[in-house]
Amino acid sequence: MSTPFSRRSAVRAVTQFWADDAGLSIFSALLVVFVFVIPPFLAPGSGRRVAGDITYALLLITGVHALAARGPARMVLMPVAVITLAVYLGSRVVPVPEPWVLGMGLLSLLLFLAVVLGQTLRAGPVTFHRIQGAVASYLLLGVIWAHAYALLAQLRPAAFSGPVSAADGPRSFLYFSFVTLATVGYGDVLPVHPAARSLAMLEAVTGSLYLATVIARLVSLAVAPGGKASGDG
Repeated sequence: MSTPFSRRSAVRAVTQFWADDAGLSIFSALLVVFVFVIPPFLAPGSGRRVAGDITYALLLITGVHALAARGPARMVLMPVAVITLAVYLGSRVVPVPEPWVLGMGLLSLLLFLAVVLGQTLRAGPVTFHRIQGAVASYLLLGVIWAHAYALLAQLRPAAFSGPVSAADGPRSFLYFSFVTLATVGYGDVLPVHPAARSLAMLEAVTGSLYLATVIARLVSLAVAPGGKASGDG
């Protein structure tokens, strides 16, 4: 029978991924693979994978646990994470309206962003891994907006014109999201609905400001002698 000590040890072992700065680099590499490498090889209309959902859930729960290890934050963030994942993962076995699934996916990604930014900007020296964490947060912004566009397309089917499909979910909007985040704007996909245009403008502004503030600041601290994250006194 497990003891309280062994249970605490197990929790500590699981959360070690987020406790170590190297976890930020690993997470950034995983995002690159899942956002840029895998999608071109997936058939149109192919759904989520069980292994991917399980990995996603474990990373989110352990990340929230690490972010809110002490204090009242855990009492707020952990229940939100559990409820969000319950709806998101439960949609595999119980029929759930697609807007609800996308909404829960969007909320879980916002929690992920809070986890990664919290670990990136926590007190301590600014390392290469912290900068990788900032890059991961930037990639998460693109994925978050892709979910927001997919949710809007479900609610307003004519919100976008061009080669995007609400039926393919967020994956269909990843390309548009990242070219908007990077302010490239090729013009092959256009936001038509006023809400879609507002989301696109907000993403473009967010992407520019994030690069000019967060990543630029971390890089400057990394190259400065004794540079430390903003959370350090």
